[in-house]
Amino acid sequence: MDKLLLSWSGGKDSALALHEIKQDSRYLVAGLLTTVTEGYNRISMHGVREELLDRQAQAIGLPLHKVYIPQQCPYEQYEAIMQQALPAFQRSGVTAVAFGDILLYDIKRYRQRNLARVGMKGVFPLWGRGDIYKRFIELGFRAVVATADAKVLDRGFVGSYFDQDFIDRLPYSVDPNGENGEFHTFVCDGPVFSHAIAVRMGETVERDSFYYCDIEPDDAG
Repeated sequence: MDKLLLSWSGGKDSALALHEIKQDSRYLVAGLLTTVTEGYNRISMHGVREELLDRQAQAIGLPLHKVYIPQQCPYEQYEAIMQQALPAFQRSGVTAVAFGDILLYDIKRYRQRNLARVGMKGVFPLWGRGDIYKRFIELGFRAVVATADAKVLDRGFVGSYFDQDFIDRLPYSVDPNGENGEFHTFVCDGPVFSHAIAVRMGETVERDSFYYCDIEPDDAG
């Protein structure tokens, strides 16, 4: 049995990847690994508050390991930071990192190449499955669209729940899995959670050609 970390973005792909791995007797998930942007204290790329990330890990019941990266982090610096972080997990018996990638071969090869440098391997439980958005919804997961690429989607898409209505509203040119970065999500409930995370939708802002919805904890929810 391989002991692995799951690259956890807080979004639908990593949540579904966790669900699929938990059904596979070849793997033992030792924890979640997330990059957090310094200064913003938010999940990198997704822009979700660190507090909500903590609540996800608590509801999942797995250790959360955060790797902090600077704002505007170039690839070379990101790679160096990860290569410094991963050996500590290796010493505890972790041999692999799992990802929620689906179809982008260049990204898969990039991850495999970087892991090979530290003697680890990549695991891709969703690879090649173009219908993962359907499975995610059918399994009862619930997610909010946190981020959208303003070049392909309008402001009205962020803050929406990722459900069939959202899929039906997407332009024909947009992948319903969001595999090309058209949108990112925050998962607040589903079969890998012991309880739902109550959230409310805050302000939506545009930054660097992306719309971000400031999803907030709803302690009254």
